Amino acid sequence: MDNYFLDKLKTFWKPHPDKPEETLESTLRALYFTAAGIPKSASKAMESPLPELDTEGIKKLSSLIEQRCAGIPLAYITGRQQFMGIEMLASPVALIPRGETEILGYQILEIARSLSIERGTLTIVDVCTGSGNLVLGLSSLIPQMKGFGSDLSPEAIEFAKKNAAYLGLQNRVEFLHSDLFESFNTKEFWGKIDIITCNPPYIPSHKVSMLDSEIVQYEPIMALDGGSFGLGILSRLIHDAPQLLKPDSFLCFEVGLGQGPLVARMLKNSKKYRQIRPFEDKAGMTRGFAACT
Repeated sequence: MDNYFLDKLKTFWKPHPDKPEETLESTLRALYFTAAGIPKSASKAMESPLPELDTEGIKKLSSLIEQRCAGIPLAYITGRQQFMGIEMLASPVALIPRGETEILGYQILEIARSLSIERGTLTIVDVCTGSGNLVLGLSSLIPQMKGFGSDLSPEAIEFAKKNAAYLGLQNRVEFLHSDLFESFNTKEFWGKIDIITCNPPYIPSHKVSMLDSEIVQYEPIMALDGGSFGLGILSRLIHDAPQLLKPDSFLCFEVGLGQGPLVARMLKNSKKYRQIRPFEDKAGMTRGFAACT
């Protein structure tokens, strides 16, 4: 790896706790591949030998490094992000998938595999879908799954459709422009869903501006701002999901750090779920729930 470019990137680079895969080396490798016209995520870029760059490629690499040094997120520069081991498209119209959401994804995967043994084909609805990473990742790993994704952002929905086509899942996953369950409020969906998933905006409004500048300046605020206490979407989700779920089916969603005890009480007080199971990150902090009807 060229020390000149490594030193250039070092002037800006700093580790981000929410993106541990983006080391100095993996970042530069991802930019190398992108400059060569073979865009890869930081994770994927570590799996192959670096490409040779011609004069134009070197100029392109220098420009990409400048973009990264200016604070533009790596995934938005490369247009790629890996999620649940699957290389996906990334775009500024949607939040960049992160490791904490993989915790949710793998919990759902375990539930879905168990349900599929009993039920065969499953139907999953993913609200606040963003780039579609959750429903697309799960559908990639479970062939007997039919998926739907919804989002309030029309730009995110169009991008999620592109992501589905990129992964060859356009015939199995459908994306709808919707305010949470608005587009699913029909007899076609009532009591027909096996799993509802959500990675909602859960940052309290007054704390959004305190996030890392790289997040605030480039990622969609709509995907972050959860209202006054960060619980606006979560409250609606807990209340409305049971109408769509089959008996003995699951609502699975992510929560922010420190929200676990309060959200657990919200689930219990709703009296709509017979079983409520939190799941934790490596530090033992609650990062989501699986609630069974």
